Amino acid sequence: MSLIDNDIYFSDVKSVCALNLPWQKLAGKLMLISGAAGMIGSCLIDVLMQKNKDGLDCKVYALGRDAAKARSRFGYHYDSANFEFIQYDINKPLACDFGRIDYILHLASNTHPVAYSGDPIGTITTNIIGTNNLLKYAVEHRTERFMFASSVEIYGENRGDVEKFDESYSGYIDCNTLRAGYPESKRCGEALCHAYKRRYGLDVVIPRISRVYGPTMLMSDAKASSQFILKAAAGEDIILKSSGEQLYSYSYVADAVSGLLTVLLKGESGEAYNIADEHSDIRLKDFARLCAEAAGTRVVFDIPDADEAVGYSKATVALLDNKKLKSLGWQAKTDYKSGIEKTVKLLKSNT
Repeated sequence: MSLIDNDIYFSDVKSVCALNLPWQKLAGKLMLISGAAGMIGSCLIDVLMQKNKDGLDCKVYALGRDAAKARSRFGYHYDSANFEFIQYDINKPLACDFGRIDYILHLASNTHPVAYSGDPIGTITTNIIGTNNLLKYAVEHRTERFMFASSVEIYGENRGDVEKFDESYSGYIDCNTLRAGYPESKRCGEALCHAYKRRYGLDVVIPRISRVYGPTMLMSDAKASSQFILKAAAGEDIILKSSGEQLYSYSYVADAVSGLLTVLLKGESGEAYNIADEHSDIRLKDFARLCAEAAGTRVVFDIPDADEAVGYSKATVALLDNKKLKSLGWQAKTDYKSGIEKTVKLLKSNT
């Protein structure tokens, strides 16, 4: 069964489609989305394609490196004139020329610990060289707005000076580590966006996304929360590789997508916006417990090996202040308990 045919997931998609947003800004527009097959990108494309069925009529160019994965994930969109998959590595200059591109949404990035440690160079180059390639393409193709998906990781460690990170916070990152490649390159990507805004007048917005979970997650995702959910869906014990005292902000994937669309359609040029649900601030051990409860299993504590450990975040408290995004009218709809329950249920039913 296709994901979109699952009633739980389709309900999420329709919920985002029903939001009171200025959707007319996208009517008849051409949109280029990198990282199309990722957790957030794939859900976003499903929302846009559903809006097209309702008459929006925007064209989605979905960029990704794996054509087979894209065919498997988006097969139900392939017959639409409003969808086209482009196999491409954004670390190379874009050779495609679509003429005018109205919106570019740069979502491509390694986003989990194994990728950081296993492909540290690719992690950095996607966030810097790939971003530069897309920014240059935006200028050349008269793009109305460029969106760079950044991360809670750019704030680094909370050293006890604030309760939550707002958009003006400058946290601590030890750049002399392998793990620093991800947050530092995201910071550089943000700086590149501002450089293009200053030099070329490019309209840019920057959502900074909390830790995200949901049914569109990739089976290869090595983030702790994703592994908890995958274990729960398989009916296995949850493996926790720490004491679990880490306190993080999370967002259900449909809420992350609604946040992205709110920033894209209502955000102020040059501004960054935290995307996080204050009702989904939770300790890692409690996230694990809820996954185990949803599956009827238990939590088992284990110590990570050296290769795994180098990719893990050292942040013990990373909570995002979402007041700026809420001032645009955004509101999360799924708290962590119901989000975890329906994610596990959906993944179980789709296996």
